[in-house]
Amino acid sequence: MSGGLRIVRLANFVTPASGGLRTALRELGAGYRAAGHEPVLVVPGARAGDEETGQGRVITLPGPVLPATGGYRVLLERRALTRLLAELAPDRLEVSDRTTLRWTGGWARRARVPAVMVSHESVDGVLRTWGVPQETALRAADSLNRRSAHAFRRIVCTTEWAAREFERIGARNVVRAPLGVDLTRHHPAHRSTALRARLLGGDGADPGAVLLLLCSRLSPEKRPGRALDALAELRGRGVAARLAVAGEGPLRRRLAARADAERLPVAFLGHLPAVEVAALQASADLALAPGPVETFGLAALEALACGTPVVASALSALPAIVGPAGETAADSGAAFARAALRLLARDEGERRAAARRRAEEYGWPAATAAFLAAHAMPEDVRTGSGSAARMG
Repeated sequence: MSGGLRIVRLANFVTPASGGLRTALRELGAGYRAAGHEPVLVVPGARAGDEETGQGRVITLPGPVLPATGGYRVLLERRALTRLLAELAPDRLEVSDRTTLRWTGGWARRARVPAVMVSHESVDGVLRTWGVPQETALRAADSLNRRSAHAFRRIVCTTEWAAREFERIGARNVVRAPLGVDLTRHHPAHRSTALRARLLGGDGADPGAVLLLLCSRLSPEKRPGRALDALAELRGRGVAARLAVAGEGPLRRRLAARADAERLPVAFLGHLPAVEVAALQASADLALAPGPVETFGLAALEALACGTPVVASALSALPAIVGPAGETAADSGAAFARAALRLLARDEGERRAAARRRAEEYGWPAATAAFLAAHAMPEDVRTGSGSAARMG
């Protein structure tokens, strides 16, 4: 597809302080633009906006805040979005929300625009983390996923793990396209001795102290409390461990109150600029990724790129991403602590080099190519043309 397609992308649950999805949208948009296409991103916000950015044109439509999500907004005005889509006249449509935006698949079919939906989450997994019984969660997810698979030409999943819930219902229009990491922005060279010393308690810090890191949205499906469980377990075993938390979310106050009550050394750093996150990731000894329903885990991959090994939930997609550069753990603080100790027992230089090597297997150019392949029409594959022909 070298003929310059207008790829309109729709996404909910994106804020200036959000993490993985915002990163993926930015990097893919920049990749589409570099490949000669015209990416247009439409997201909800507090007020209307329209600007040209490094990832292409970004249009903001007013959208209400979704309660109990820590500030996420959604595109709910169908008439306004329908008018905008008609004005934009996309050659391709890419949707990153299979709930409130699934209806746009029907719009695309009527407008004869090839459309893909990107699955950024496990529906039944998220429902279960919110307390929905397993059988009920599975039924709800299967019903939603059948409608999504029917509404869109293709479903894009970033890992085999993410594709399983669509394979379970027999969907045949699923393609896989991994995400990536910026290997320059996230690099071991960003390690900061001063930052590390400050987070470990300053001049009086134990020379054998261990700095754990959690980069995550502080919401129930991410299981941030497991990081505190692991910290408590390690300290109970005599390890001089401290935890730095980068991220915001509805659970922050509860987690901070728990850390105070249990006298756990946790630094809640809030939302940080990308350059500070990279320094933090490079300065930690281990990164924790306790979310049991992560379909890819960009924060974990970024930590690996910074040379920091990862302890990931065995229930998520991350074991396949982390590979030999980390350890996996069951969903308990004790299991995460044991996995952390196994990693710390490895030679530091070897474990950090292994982390970087693993991350180097994932780059954004390859990810962009995979997503563009998902957008390709049969004639694009046969001829290599940039045809913007509509799907018949």
